[in-house]
Amino acid sequence: MELHLSTLSISLSLSFCSFLHYAFARGGLQSYDSFSPPEIFGNTTYNGHARRLFEKKQINKSVDVAEGYMTNSELEAAIKAFGKRCSNISRIYSIGKSVNGVPLWVIEISDKPGEDEAEPAFKYIGNVHGDEPVGRELLMLLANWICDNYLKDPSATLIVERTHLHILPSMNPDGFSLRRRGNGNNVDLNRNFPDQFFNDDDAFAREPETRAIMEWSNQIHFTASASLHGGALVANYPWDGSQDKRRIYYACPDDETFRFLASVYSRSHYNMSLSNEFPGGITNGAYWYPIYGACYPLEIQQNEYAQSCFEPCTGVHGRIVSSDSGRPLPGSITIEGVNHTVKTNRVFADFHRLLTPGGKYKVMASVPGYKSKTTNIWLEEAAMTVDFVLDPEVTPNRNLLRSVCECNCGRLNRYEFENLFRGAHFEAYAILILVLGFLCLLFQRRIKYNLSKQRHLGPKRPVAL
Repeated sequence: MELHLSTLSISLSLSFCSFLHYAFARGGLQSYDSFSPPEIFGNTTYNGHARRLFEKKQINKSVDVAEGYMTNSELEAAIKAFGKRCSNISRIYSIGKSVNGVPLWVIEISDKPGEDEAEPAFKYIGNVHGDEPVGRELLMLLANWICDNYLKDPSATLIVERTHLHILPSMNPDGFSLRRRGNGNNVDLNRNFPDQFFNDDDAFAREPETRAIMEWSNQIHFTASASLHGGALVANYPWDGSQDKRRIYYACPDDETFRFLASVYSRSHYNMSLSNEFPGGITNGAYWYPIYGACYPLEIQQNEYAQSCFEPCTGVHGRIVSSDSGRPLPGSITIEGVNHTVKTNRVFADFHRLLTPGGKYKVMASVPGYKSKTTNIWLEEAAMTVDFVLDPEVTPNRNLLRSVCECNCGRLNRYEFENLFRGAHFEAYAILILVLGFLCLLFQRRIKYNLSKQRHLGPKRPVAL
């Protein structure tokens, strides 16, 4: 979801982190238009249907668009200083470089930064357009607020202990330093991503900043994302374009959830929901102004749900495990009536499915080689935890073979075991398999005993059996 900041002097409230409520209440945070640095800002209006800031009337054409904001060198220094000051809950890393060689620095915030955990991961991107620098400042303020208020404020503590938050303050440092919308090659990065309708899949046609975001998204299984823009006061949700390029409402499969998340954001802002141009302060991108090659269509295809800031308790989450060994089973989660599949994380097979609260849902877990299972849930305001325990599919000829292969006792996979049945040493292989099968049976009994003991002693969680 794109979050657009208006030319009005505003405080941008983020609903899941009371950081901006805190800042606004103390008068310590304002958002300014790209062409209007704090020291000369005045009351202006904006052309809501235009996403290009160049189409607006400037207050003073001689104004330096970077004046009043951190330079790229200052931003890098601020990021590294944050990493040292808040080293217990953060790590600093780069996802690549811009056209002109500027590192794309990311701040990860978590109680276990850099480690795999069964927790949702979120990413925030600022300064996609070079002439929209407000986002880079806001994201640095957000990071510092979390660090300053960890173990003091419940929202900051929740973020650190229950999520992995990845913040990229500036995706387009070259455009910022060059005082223009595009990157170092003067390419609009928000039109450079693969598009479901018209863009080709030629990776070499992507700008380095675009490729860096795509590779980043492939490496980390993000649950949700948001990018901050300038130019209008609205929360914009997908899709951003239509198949025939008409300006129409073009809904994505999770349209209801996106509208809910956008509304949560808009209502948390002190006047966004009062917009005369955008009912409720939200808009479908294609209905507002169709564009193609924007950032979040890629995120949707990668099972990432771009949205405004929200508490990580909206929807259903849990894990998929095997009934015979208790091991994680990477698979997929689907919701009946929603044409979209969410994949689990690879390490812990955990899933975090965003849904609109106050409704009944039928949730299905699927893993190749296992029997799918479905459960009905009624989702309240708080998140619901549902773990799925799946049984292996049993066939007469492969039952013994599956029992041996699924036990994780050795390094041979199923196909290598099948190859053992061929050749002159069938008898020796058969004896070896029987011995391994017996050992695996003992191993599985031990695992089941431990699981039953843990379920008896630990907190109760809904389990789909």
